[in-house]
Amino acid sequence: MLKHILVFFLFSCGGAWCCDALEMSVGKIPFVEAVNGSTVLLPCSYTSCIGIKNLYFNWQFNDNGTMQKVCEGVIPSETAEPHVSINRERVEFVGKANNVSILLWNITFEDGGKYTCFGHNPKEKGKNHSAIFTLYVVDELKVVDNTLTIIIASAVGGAIGLLMAFMLLKNFTLYVISKIEEKNKECLVSSSGIDNTENVLSGTKGDSKATPKKA
Repeated sequence: MLKHILVFFLFSCGGAWCCDALEMSVGKIPFVEAVNGSTVLLPCSYTSCIGIKNLYFNWQFNDNGTMQKVCEGVIPSETAEPHVSINRERVEFVGKANNVSILLWNITFEDGGKYTCFGHNPKEKGKNHSAIFTLYVVDELKVVDNTLTIIIASAVGGAIGLLMAFMLLKNFTLYVISKIEEKNKECLVSSSGIDNTENVLSGTKGDSKATPKKA
């Protein structure tokens, strides 16, 4: 039974390991906000468990529903330099190793939109893979208003400070009360000892007076 399970996992992906699929990635944050006239990096990298051979890739820009090719290239193998052709102005290929990123120089508002990083590895029998990166072009970057965060942090800090002050005052009060109680106990013990001594002396004197006289 175990043998059949292993055979299923080995050959369930077309006669190879299930991890052989090519993956195109634009990173954990698939967008960037950049100022008009600046230079921006569009990141993209690929991974493949079985390696690559004549990997074809390209970048495409979605211009109101029409896909325009920005650049394209072929990577013969993992150690070979890619053969790249640029199809658009102000574009520079900066990828190396398993990286196929590009730079956009002096961006304009027309450059804003979705860019698709596409890849095809012939080793995978016709499978295609892609990832989308979005560029937002603005007049200026927004300044993050931290006023609310500062107010909340100040309020929380103040509450913690008051709580600590209350605990310190409580502990000090309990300490003073305990000392007063100890002093009162000592006074009561001392007073009780004096009263007993006086009572014993008084009783002895009274007894001597009560002794009958001899006839």
